[in-house]
Amino acid sequence: MKKKFLGLAAAGAMLLTLAGCAGGGTSAGESAGPKPVDQLVVGFSQVGSESGWRTANTTDIQAAFKDAGIDLKFSDAQQKQENQIKAIRSYIQQKVDVIAFSPVVETGWDAVLNEAKAANIPVVLTDRAVDSADDSLYESFLGSDFVEEGKKAGEWVLDEYKDSTEPVKIIQLEGTTGAAPAIDRAEGFAEAIKGDDKFEVVASQTGDFTRAGGKQVTEALLKSNPDANLIYAHNDDMALGAIEAIEAAGLKPGVDIKIVSVDAVKDGMQALADGKINFIVECSPLLGKQLVDIVKQINDGDTPEKRIITEETTFTKDQAAEALPTRQY
Repeated sequence: MKKKFLGLAAAGAMLLTLAGCAGGGTSAGESAGPKPVDQLVVGFSQVGSESGWRTANTTDIQAAFKDAGIDLKFSDAQQKQENQIKAIRSYIQQKVDVIAFSPVVETGWDAVLNEAKAANIPVVLTDRAVDSADDSLYESFLGSDFVEEGKKAGEWVLDEYKDSTEPVKIIQLEGTTGAAPAIDRAEGFAEAIKGDDKFEVVASQTGDFTRAGGKQVTEALLKSNPDANLIYAHNDDMALGAIEAIEAAGLKPGVDIKIVSVDAVKDGMQALADGKINFIVECSPLLGKQLVDIVKQINDGDTPEKRIITEETTFTKDQAAEALPTRQY
């Protein structure tokens, strides 16, 4: 019996050794150590190309990974969540080293992110957050503080009308329904102005972050609210569309109806310098180098900060005119 037992043990040890030789101890996304940077593969799913901001964001990310020598697999979701989920699952099947994406909307990500987690592929959120109780589903979130952006817009409105005793009627052009920047920018703005009863948001409707959407919604809302004093747009493209609608109505943007916006892309900054927009809160799309740094940290076995906030400012008319000649986006 003793000899038989020893024989079985030896056979078992040999099977374990063979299993180890077959590579069964390492699953997708795991590594015995840091890979050479030029061997890294990152899958990135972008929201779409709905605005000048998004185009600048895509260009900057692609350029940063090219400069770093990292293979970037890129997909455009065309503002559809199902396209992003499909892309993420494709990246999991391809066993990329890191998945990064800017979520179209906040909710509905747990299932696919759990699939990435099961495959040991780290995920990085860029620009937008996800609404999940399990923050272990992603390594880091790189992007702006959208609530703070809304507050900055609201604080400018408070200061602009501080001496006014008349009601201030506001039209809000919302971003894509369910998207983090739309939710948070509305929240921050409402928080800033709630202490003064003279401010009233008389209409709030999504323009889907597009110039065409901003124009169409503004045209409709001006007809039902002809006495509106101010438009708060969740991004510059919708503000630029609003300018077209205001001018088509025979009014002067920036004067008859004031406009405050978020982004600070070149076209928006030019409109601000021209006096057609009154104030812009910056939201920088230049996240490429920071995203590359996060990927390198993960590859090195380091833990990046869970929340990385980009540094941003605000612009008045004069500040926009000064910044425009060297504006990167």
